[in-house]
Amino acid sequence: MWSLLGLLTVLQNVLPSQLLSLLHSFYESLQDLFSPYSYFEIPEFNGYCGVDVNDLYRHVNLYLNSVNPAGSSTCRRLTLSRSRSSNRISFTVAPNHTVHDSFSGHSLSWTHHVDTVQDSVEEKRSFTLKLPKRHRQTLLSAYLDHVTSRAEEFERVSRERRLFTNNGHGSYDSGWVSVPFRHPSTFETLALEPQLKKQITEDLTAFANGKEFYHRVGRAWKRGYLLYGPPGSGKSSLIAAMANYLCYDVYDLELTKVTDNSELRALLLQTTNRSIIVIEDIDCSVDLTADRMLKSSNTSTTAKTKRSSSIKEMGSRIASSTCGNNNNNNGEESGRVTLSGLLNFTDGLWSCCSEEKIIVFTTNHRDSVDPALIRCGRMDVHVSLGTCGPHAFKVLAKNYLGIESHHALFDVVESCIRAGGALTPAQIGEVLLRNRGNVDLAMKEVVSAMQAKILSGREVMECDELVITRSPESVVVVGSPENWDSSPGGKYGNGSKKRKEGTKANFLVRLRSLTKSDSGRKGV
Repeated sequence: MWSLLGLLTVLQNVLPSQLLSLLHSFYESLQDLFSPYSYFEIPEFNGYCGVDVNDLYRHVNLYLNSVNPAGSSTCRRLTLSRSRSSNRISFTVAPNHTVHDSFSGHSLSWTHHVDTVQDSVEEKRSFTLKLPKRHRQTLLSAYLDHVTSRAEEFERVSRERRLFTNNGHGSYDSGWVSVPFRHPSTFETLALEPQLKKQITEDLTAFANGKEFYHRVGRAWKRGYLLYGPPGSGKSSLIAAMANYLCYDVYDLELTKVTDNSELRALLLQTTNRSIIVIEDIDCSVDLTADRMLKSSNTSTTAKTKRSSSIKEMGSRIASSTCGNNNNNNGEESGRVTLSGLLNFTDGLWSCCSEEKIIVFTTNHRDSVDPALIRCGRMDVHVSLGTCGPHAFKVLAKNYLGIESHHALFDVVESCIRAGGALTPAQIGEVLLRNRGNVDLAMKEVVSAMQAKILSGREVMECDELVITRSPESVVVVGSPENWDSSPGGKYGNGSKKRKEGTKANFLVRLRSLTKSDSGRKGV
């Protein structure tokens, strides 16, 4: 053996490099011919310039992080690391070490090669995939698709989510500034009824898994949510829970910082996939309804001037003044965000510039929002958030007080809720937070607050029978506008009709009693 090694050393020094390279290629060909495995190399960069990063190399690295570490026990050495943009520890296969994997009943392996470049401090990295030669035609494509999908899912879940806000310079490359998004709200901690949670989570899951469906039906892969309800009903917490559930980034768009429609479009182009775009208090951000009122007033003014123009000179003056007003209006519209620009932002051609986006509008009063903004196709799901029901209150009691089982005052709280003393999650949370050290005292404080609301509601009804205090319900409405108002808590639903009939009857009883008292006084 020593003689053979000495002969190889002599031949390596004597034979020219071209011949040695040829012999090496011949040896590898013989090895590939008789070997039962096929080998595929995946370099870190595409080409020889070292500039274009190979996405497949990055996906393989992420995929090896996503597999169970127990399955990587065959690898003798791993490199552990954790970056600022991730919330977990990741590992990398050490140089020139192998990790084994299995797919469709076949054994595969990945080898991480790291070679130093001659006369340079740089390193050349690559992964080599070894799989059975007999099944490489059926395994290779399916296995690489599996690696890519698993790597993208792992990257989405493990990366640190960001909260973005516009900085007032949307026309530039960086119109957003961001901070880490670490809001702890989840659907497990939200004070919502079980049916409402189930409806929202099922809709979010169907949207996240609906890439092929949206492409097949020819729709942009986006969805709109309208969250409305009184202050403190949990609209912002629900948005945070949605972001944590889907592992999406959040873009908080402040319309008052946007100068015009062009900047609004530029901000949309700078958002990424898998994100939630939020516009809070859509009815208070900018005066969007002024556009319709302005156009209608201009139309009526033009009609009146046409009917009253009997003299040509006066008619020309009115026409010139009207043209001047229109020009001024156009200048004002070009210098601010208009309703048309916001409609194109949510449902126009530019809204499909990226995929897997959710647009959320919040408002305290749905009736004050322009109907064009909340129609089907723009705001697909309408979520009404109101006061806490019995189950939502139990969730808050568990979160703040740690009450896992039944409490003696739960039945009293439920009776107060049915009697009209329901409070918003913010109101109940403040009471529980203030008395979190004493469970019984906290429950008594909540009951007292609910009873105070019931008494105040009865006083209002005694003063005026036309005013009826009723706690709103939390509902999810999906579908056409005709079904929105017929939902529980809707404006024209059956419950509304019953309340109107009850109000009318109470009014007649009140009027009859007043009439009797007046007649008695006259008789006296």
